Amino acid sequence: MFGRPFPDLPLWSTAQALPASDMYAEPGESREWVVAFYGRVRAYADETIAALPVDAPGVVPWWSQSRRAVTLREVLLDVIVELHRHAGHADVVRELVDGAAGMQDGNTNMPSVHAGWWAGHHARLEEIATASDPALPG
Repeated sequence: MFGRPFPDLPLWSTAQALPASDMYAEPGESREWVVAFYGRVRAYADETIAALPVDAPGVVPWWSQSRRAVTLREVLLDVIVELHRHAGHADVVRELVDGAAGMQDGNTNMPSVHAGWWAGHHARLEEIATASDPALPG
């Protein structure tokens, strides 16, 4: 976003990734791998924040054209909002209560895929969960 490419991009952050593949860990991605990856991302973010002024310009290529041009301040605020929104994954509970998913009414922020795709996606996640914990039924 700010001319500082991340040195260790996982597959789910590339154009070859399946839709929503950034929302779960693959079977080969252990808890230790996830925590270590988060540590590398956090250190990278800390370096970016320390190196740039808050008004440094950047581009978020996956955001809509009208929102792509950003400053470091805007990205930091977006991260704060996302952390607040997903705190303890309370949004999952809300989705179970009202059936709505996504950021806001009219903007689900969900992958644009056909309805049948979700059944296959759910089945894949069940397989991953079962393979990662032999105590689970399945």
